[in-house]
Amino acid sequence: MENESKPSVNIVLPVYNESAELRGSVTTLVRFLTKNLTDFSWHITIADNASTDDTLKIGRDLSRTYSRVSVEHLSQKGRGRAVKHVWRKGTYDYLAYMDIDLSTDLKHFPPLLHALERGLDMAIGSRNTRGSRVSGRSALRSVTSKGYISLIKLFFWVHFTDAQCGFKAVTRKVVTDLMPHIKDNEWFFDSELLIVGEKSGFRIYEEPVTWIDNPGSTVRVMRTALGDLKGLWRLFVTRPWRKIEYARH
Repeated sequence: MENESKPSVNIVLPVYNESAELRGSVTTLVRFLTKNLTDFSWHITIADNASTDDTLKIGRDLSRTYSRVSVEHLSQKGRGRAVKHVWRKGTYDYLAYMDIDLSTDLKHFPPLLHALERGLDMAIGSRNTRGSRVSGRSALRSVTSKGYISLIKLFFWVHFTDAQCGFKAVTRKVVTDLMPHIKDNEWFFDSELLIVGEKSGFRIYEEPVTWIDNPGSTVRVMRTALGDLKGLWRLFVTRPWRKIEYARH
């Protein structure tokens, strides 16, 4: 790493068939981090999970163009699987991930890391807290998103306001102590991480973000919602945080 005296962070970009956006988004991110994250030793990992287009080829090209970019290829799909795979590797102080469409304004990324430096365990972007600004989101996605977080609060009594924003950072301790208990490998990964994390005593910082919807998103709302509901029921029944609480004390 560039400077061992600086805290280190690995930023994961999980991708599946994102050949149209990958090069432009990585170039934008590299430029932003070079200018605005000088107090960290940073690295970007493109996590290609079973793409069938030119995503992997473009990722390898980018890794040759930029010394701080690398690419990992997984043979199975799943955003959660891709993030887990990369977060477990290396010795970085902090691990992050963000959606490849960069819907969340990158100016909010440094505050996530500074929150971790202050001693919090997880830092997330929120589109639902005071000060956030959201534009372009369809009525269906707005209703399902707000209904979903209300359901989480009703059944689990947690305090975070946005489970699904693809803009998160965690400490190494979260990866070592909490990640082995996170079972989901797909879209519910985010929710499970936050619910089980908060219920286990990990502290969460929320950054109100500026977020612009990407109309070309490949997320299938109803299919994802069904998976989320199944995941919530599993957590409600199994309550895995009881085991983690015991292990932490």
